[in-house]
Amino acid sequence: MCAIHQPNFFPRLTTLAKLFAADYWIVLDDIQFARRDYQHRARLAALDNPADRRWLTIPTHLSNGRQTLIRDAVMTEPARSRQRTARLLRQQYGASPHWPALEQALGPVLDAFASERTAAVAEASTRALLSLLGWRGRILRSSDLPTRPGRSQRLAALAAAVGARSYLCGTGGMRYLHPAPFATYNITVIPFTPPHTGLWEGSRTTSAVRPLMRAGPHGLASELHRVGARTHATPTPSSSNMVMSGALSPRRMT
Repeated sequence: MCAIHQPNFFPRLTTLAKLFAADYWIVLDDIQFARRDYQHRARLAALDNPADRRWLTIPTHLSNGRQTLIRDAVMTEPARSRQRTARLLRQQYGASPHWPALEQALGPVLDAFASERTAAVAEASTRALLSLLGWRGRILRSSDLPTRPGRSQRLAALAAAVGARSYLCGTGGMRYLHPAPFATYNITVIPFTPPHTGLWEGSRTTSAVRPLMRAGPHGLASELHRVGARTHATPTPSSSNMVMSGALSPRRMT
């Protein structure tokens, strides 16, 4: 099973859970960078109050304007962004008993700021969270894999390139994904529909760091295993339920 998603900076729990449920994460790094999206910012909810939220943003320069690809976006102030990331995460979550585990995992994330590439930091932040949760999947980048023109066709070709027999699709993507290209490769499209309550409150809009700091790596991993097991047991959707109007947006291939 594979999931395809842009590199997100300390991703939301819904995104992290989808990647955790997959055997492969294909980092979608060669589509247009989307400003004011999760590719360069994370919404952090306070440890003791989920309604208290603030943005952690990496100021980013797009050398080719709106046509700039995710992999080509560069940070305007990498050293300052590195310092702010470390400081704000400590301020928000340093009181958690699980903070030492996250602090140790942040090393490669903070080191990635030296690359001056926003996508490198975003990918490293997701890798760090997946590693803390004990994920054993494989990560590849779309720019390194063969593909095809057409949006749904492209996703299907990427999934086929890693030998996936199923493609895990977020609820947003299910609104406009065309399943026919996947059927060509005999790949099943499986919708990923996480819960909405308890630990999942705010999971579609806020970073997964807060639930990680509240439940701890072991507790959150157990929850994601539970949700993932339910996803793997999902019956194959019928084609009539999967064909949606509209084309796949280049902003959000999920």
